[in-house]
Amino acid sequence: MVRSIGSRLELFIDDWLIAELRNVELRLHNPVPQEVSIVFNQPWEGNSSGYVTVFKDGDRFIMYYRGSNHDLTTGDATHPESTCYAESADGVNWVKPRLGLFEFNGSKRNNIVWQGAGAHNFTPFKDANPNCPREAVYKALGSGSNGLYAFKSPDGIHWEPVSSHPVITKPAITEYAFDSQNLAFWDVFQRRYFSFFRGWRDGVRDILTSSSEDFVHWTEPEWLDYGDAPREHLYTNAVTPYFRAPHVFLGFPMRFLPEREKTPHRYKGLSDTVFMSSRDGLHWHRWTEAFIRPGPMPERWINRNNMTAWGILVTRSRLANAPDELSLYSSEAYYTSGNRLRRFTLRVDGFVSLHASHPGGEVITRPIVFEGERLLLNYSTSASGGVKVEILDWNGKPVPGFTMRECEELYGDEVEGEVCWKSGSDISRLSGRVVRLRLRMRDADVYALKAC
Repeated sequence: MVRSIGSRLELFIDDWLIAELRNVELRLHNPVPQEVSIVFNQPWEGNSSGYVTVFKDGDRFIMYYRGSNHDLTTGDATHPESTCYAESADGVNWVKPRLGLFEFNGSKRNNIVWQGAGAHNFTPFKDANPNCPREAVYKALGSGSNGLYAFKSPDGIHWEPVSSHPVITKPAITEYAFDSQNLAFWDVFQRRYFSFFRGWRDGVRDILTSSSEDFVHWTEPEWLDYGDAPREHLYTNAVTPYFRAPHVFLGFPMRFLPEREKTPHRYKGLSDTVFMSSRDGLHWHRWTEAFIRPGPMPERWINRNNMTAWGILVTRSRLANAPDELSLYSSEAYYTSGNRLRRFTLRVDGFVSLHASHPGGEVITRPIVFEGERLLLNYSTSASGGVKVEILDWNGKPVPGFTMRECEELYGDEVEGEVCWKSGSDISRLSGRVVRLRLRMRDADVYALKAC
C-alpha cells in the first residue's frame, strides 16, 4: 500500500513506513531525569496532589494540577480538593502566583483557580479550533457524580461550567469510568474534539475515546485497540497530538500493578510509564517495555508514582550549542510529605528510532509519495557510524542520481540533517512519484524523516 506523506514529518514510532528491516530494530528511548520542578508543599496542596497538565501559552508555559492531601493513617482527605495554577518562562523554574480567587483557611493568597465540582481531575487545554468563541478559548473536563462536565474560560484563570449537566456520561460498556485524569483536545486534521478517559474493562483499568464537533455532544465511547499488546492496568493516558507531526497521537499511560509492593506503604501497588502511538486515535501500538522506570529512589516505588503529566514542552538544552529538547514531567514521592514533580528530557522526536549496531543494517520503506525538494533526517551516529539513503523506483530499482554509491554519508547528530548525493540534494523531480527509500545504517539511530 502506498503511503502518502506529503511534506509531513514522519516518526519511526511504528512500522507504518517500514517494509523490511535487516539487522535494524525499532528501539524505544527513555527520557533523562532532570531537576525537581515543583514541590506540592503549600497548605492547600499536599501528598496526593497530582493529575498535572502542562502546555505552552504564548511566551510562557502554564501548569494545572490538583491540590489535595490524605491522612495516611485514616485514609481520609484532610481538606477539600482544588485546582491549582503555576507558570514558567522556561519550563524549568515554576512559580505559583497569588491569584486571590478562592479562599483557603480564611485567605485568598494562593494559586487556586477552581474549587468544587470537577476539582478532583480538572484537566484544561487551550482550544485550537479556529471557530472557538473568545470566551471559551480555554476548555476543561472534570468528573462529577454521573459523568464528565465541561468548563470554559477566556483566560485560563477564571472558569465556569458550560452547563449543569455532564457532556459525557458513563457508557454501558464499562463498569466504572472517569476516576482518573480525563482529557480532551481539538484535532486539527479530523477537525473534531477528542476525549480520552478511564474506564474498567473486565476488572482491568483501561482507556476509552469519544469525539465531538462542539464539545457538548459526544459520540458513544469506544475502547482503545492495542493490537497484540497484553491486557494491563492503564491508570492515566496523557494522550496528545505530537506538535511536530499533529497527525500522530502519542500517549504516556501510567501502567499500574496493584499487587506489587517494593517500598512498604499503606497502599500497595507499583507504577511506571509506558509509551504508545496512534494514527487515528482508536488503534494503538503500545510498547510493553517501560518508557519511564521508577529508578533508584525508593519514593518512586510507592503506589501511584511515575504518573506522566499531560503535555510535552520544548525547552532549552543545558548543553551549550545543543538544540532544544523535549520536557516531560513525572510524579515523584506521591503519598509522602515530599510529594513533587520532576522534569525529564528527551531529544526532539526521540521517542523511538530505527537502530543499527556497528556491523550495520538496512531499512526499506513501503512505497511512498512525498512533496518537496529536500529530504531531511533526524539522526544520531557514533564517530565511526553513518547513514546513507538510496531512492528506489516503483519496481525497486535504484533511481539514477540517487543511488547508494552516489549518496554522501551522514554522520553526526542533527535534528534536520539534509541528505545529499553527488548531484546535490534536490529531489523535486521525484516529488509526486511513487518511490521507496533504502536506508543503510551503521552504529546509528534515525528518529524521523521529512520531505520539504
